[in-house]
Amino acid sequence: MSDSQTSASGPRTSDRAAARVVCVDGGGRVLLMHWRDPVSGVTLWEPPGGGIDPGETPFEAARRELAEETGLPGGAVLNRWVPVRRKFDWLGTHYVKTERFYLARFDGTPEVLPIAFTAEENDTWLGSGWLSPAEMAELPDRLEPPDLVEVVSRVTLLG
Repeated sequence: MSDSQTSASGPRTSDRAAARVVCVDGGGRVLLMHWRDPVSGVTLWEPPGGGIDPGETPFEAARRELAEETGLPGGAVLNRWVPVRRKFDWLGTHYVKTERFYLARFDGTPEVLPIAFTAEENDTWLGSGWLSPAEMAELPDRLEPPDLVEVVSRVTLLG
């Protein structure tokens, strides 16, 4: 499948490569970004991350995306990851792909301050938070991926 395609029977579909970062603070909480899709009205929480640019490795993309979206040092991202199959809709596009979820650990709870959002991210970002697995399970908004608590468990076992 190409990066994105439109069919007569439905919305655009994309398999654009992406990487995400599971950031764990000193208290075992995970950093999640809170977004609102203006097309569907859906709000969701997910780890920081995004698309892989041409010529960039997934690891390089994870480090870049962490710095851009959170202001946290990209160098904190460890080259430890788990593959995560994802199917979701965002801004009228249906995504079907496998993403690498990398691990980053922090001694304390660093402040999150986006430094290089795209125009789209500026329009869709609602905030961020450091959440425990129990808090993630109780969120009123959607968690992406839905099995994120399991993903966090898998990736933290690596390091």
